[in-house]
Amino acid sequence: MYRASDRVDNAEWVDRIDDARESLDLDDEAFTTATDLFLSAVPDEERSKPAAAAASLYAAALITGQERAQATVADAMDVSRLSVQKRWKPILDDAGFSPPTW
Repeated sequence: MYRASDRVDNAEWVDRIDDARESLDLDDEAFTTATDLFLSAVPDEERSKPAAAAASLYAAALITGQERAQATVADAMDVSRLSVQKRWKPILDDAGFSPPTW
């Protein structure tokens, strides 16, 4: 869980998640889930936040049944596909979800 101040401190990243969500045509549930995932495990280092935000959005799309390709999410968040690929499973694990085994 996160504190309300975490949302304020990371408003820029929440806004970027929302912008990417809109460009990917994901619904509000995906945005809320992505925001919760991101804010529950915000990296300390500023340079890690873009990848964590993108991976959170990708994971949220999976959770809400609105799957998008890793590369598509990465492009919408302006990070590399590899950044999303490396981070989405640990985000799901930390949130108590089991990543798909496809």
